[in-house]
Amino acid sequence: IICIYAKPKQYCTHQIRTKGIDTGDELFPDVGISTPWIDLKHSRMETWADQKPRLNTTILANGRNMKYYWDNPTYPFRIFKSHYAPPVLPVRKKGGKKIKYLAMTRNGIDVAASMNLFYSSFTQEFRNMWGGWPGDAVKGADPPQAVKDLLPGGPIESFHFGYAKGWWPYRNDPNVLLLHYTDARKDLKGHVAKIAKFLEVDLNEKELETVTKRCSLEHMKKVDKFNYQMPLNKEKGVFAVNDGAMTRKGGVGIGEAIFSDKVVALWRKAEEDEFGHDPAVLKWTREGGEYPPV
Repeated sequence: IICIYAKPKQYCTHQIRTKGIDTGDELFPDVGISTPWIDLKHSRMETWADQKPRLNTTILANGRNMKYYWDNPTYPFRIFKSHYAPPVLPVRKKGGKKIKYLAMTRNGIDVAASMNLFYSSFTQEFRNMWGGWPGDAVKGADPPQAVKDLLPGGPIESFHFGYAKGWWPYRNDPNVLLLHYTDARKDLKGHVAKIAKFLEVDLNEKELETVTKRCSLEHMKKVDKFNYQMPLNKEKGVFAVNDGAMTRKGGVGIGEAIFSDKVVALWRKAEEDEFGHDPAVLKWTREGGEYPPV
């Protein structure tokens, strides 16, 4: 079982486990089906315990059981998405099933820039289900609501600050691979090879080239399998986001390019307050690169 964070990593990890042979994406109809997001409630009034059994029994619109896509017998491992970090995730638990954790963070103000656009991408059905949340990004707001929500004390602080702080002490654990988005953008092929090695999947050179191509932003924009369908919702047909909303430019440095000097300064102060006690953490969360041992 692999628990990972960002949607490109879910798709890329799926390509690694199939060695790139799922060329038509027959086994990947949507990111929410083939790599279930275990901490996403598909229905407001239900708990994870309520919806978990339906992972095995839900029949999709195409007549297939959802289990066929996330627990296919040809897979060497299953993939689950999570926004959680330790200690919620039992990274060092002894015994039980073998679990590897593939975690990734990103320059924080770039996360905020992406989230600012993300707020406007949700379907109206999803907003109605959750009482109007999230509202559209309001033009001219300074700082934007997404920035406020991600900053320490905000309702989704854990998406960046809590996530980075949670994973940092575990960065050298043998069942953890902690990555940075900036490094992936600099060397995608090397990144794919590193993940495959961690997952104990042997890729020959041709397979590595195929998987790398399919993990590119250009390819992911083309296939557009990232609507986060919620098939466990009893109100059938609910999609979390609109078509094409989840595959954008994925640039490095976009936050400082689009936000005002006021917002950039606000964010940098928050980083220094949260990570400044350890210069290595502060530098790595902003830039990526090699990190020091524990």
